[in-house]
Amino acid sequence: MDLDLDRLVGRARGLIVPGRRRILGIAGPPGAGKSTLARELVARLGEEAVLVPMDGFHLANAELRRLGRAERKGAPDTFDAAGYAALLARLRSPLPGTVVYAPDFDRSLEEALAGSIPVAPQIPLVVTEGNYLLHDEGAWAQVRDLVDEIWYLHLDGAERVRRLVDRHVRHGKSRPDAQRWVEGSDEANASLVAAGRARADLVITEVLTG
Repeated sequence: MDLDLDRLVGRARGLIVPGRRRILGIAGPPGAGKSTLARELVARLGEEAVLVPMDGFHLANAELRRLGRAERKGAPDTFDAAGYAALLARLRSPLPGTVVYAPDFDRSLEEALAGSIPVAPQIPLVVTEGNYLLHDEGAWAQVRDLVDEIWYLHLDGAERVRRLVDRHVRHGKSRPDAQRWVEGSDEANASLVAAGRARADLVITEVLTG
């Protein structure tokens, strides 16, 4: 389904129920535009929503090296999936007067930053985005039941790869190294992510901003 941004904002707003906490997830392969869409939704919803990205649960680079997984950073087993699921469970049931602090991810450092995102108990909608919200292996399988609605964002493969290569270059890789990383690690992860598409509540093939 092609949806314009105003309709997506309207659908997100429709999840808001006074006095309740709801969670909206945006899934999709690397480079599909998940974080851009999530930030735009939260910006338009204002004080009714907050963004908590899955990428805050990347394992630290030192731990990935210890585990021998640094060359596969971004694969499902390079995240603290159980920690992410535990945070979602905590966010679903906010305690009065208690702010929950969620981690964020700094692309300039390529590291997660603990305690970066305050989620006040009165905020009715949490938007979360990431590759593996629809993944059904290990602790990732818990996520589907913790999120009220999950959208899957699809982007044409060639354009998505171009964006990914450009992003890696912006963050310090040479273009040949960026191309190799995308064709290897990122595209392997994209295939895993695509397998969960059928479990989404909504598949978005293009976001029209008018």
